[in-house]
Amino acid sequence: MSDTHTANVPRYLKTPEAAVHLGLSSRTLEKHRCFGTGPEYRKLGGRIVYAITDLDAWAEIGRKKSTSDPGKGTVHPARRIVG
Repeated sequence: MSDTHTANVPRYLKTPEAAVHLGLSSRTLEKHRCFGTGPEYRKLGGRIVYAITDLDAWAEIGRKKSTSDPGKGTVHPARRIVG
């Protein structure tokens, strides 16, 4: 059996596709990038791309089981962090 299906799965997503993957708008993801509150990204030439594994790792930081669960951390809003 060949792995043609897995070969067609992209490793990197441009901002619009990455935003869809996370359930965010492209503009929100751009703001996260500017403020340093978002997932890690790569700049390849003039293009910004996100590794799917980095997107999933960033989203995992905000994972919680209940409102009282401290979880792994906080996914901050897309704005400058003061303090």
